[in-house]
Amino acid sequence: QVQLVESGGGLVQAGGSLRLSCAASGRTFSSYAMGWFRQAPGKEREFVAGISRSGGSTYYADSVKGRFTISRDNAKNTVYLQMNSLKPEDTAVYFCAGNVYGGKIPTSYSYWGQGTQVTVSS
Repeated sequence: QVQLVESGGGLVQAGGSLRLSCAASGRTFSSYAMGWFRQAPGKEREFVAGISRSGGSTYYADSVKGRFTISRDNAKNTVYLQMNSLKPEDTAVYFCAGNVYGGKIPTSYSYWGQGTQVTVSS
């Protein structure tokens, strides 16, 4: 089992920045590809960003490309999401998730955190 705990959410004005963290415990963190997803009220959970087990490969949803950066520190068992130039449409609960192979499909991920709220005011 892998336990994931997100932190760093909050309220920010449009154009501002936030950095989310996801701390992992349990099995070897570096064995898992990690992803960030988000879910706004009334909408389906959507992919935001993903990173390979080593951190050497990253990929993003078109809606956040150039504004968000995913990274990981395997020594600290933590994955990060740096969010810049935030927009009101980025408002959602953000979740980190882990699986062996990565990808953009939520149902392919085995492990999930509880989520952290991000609210961007206009």
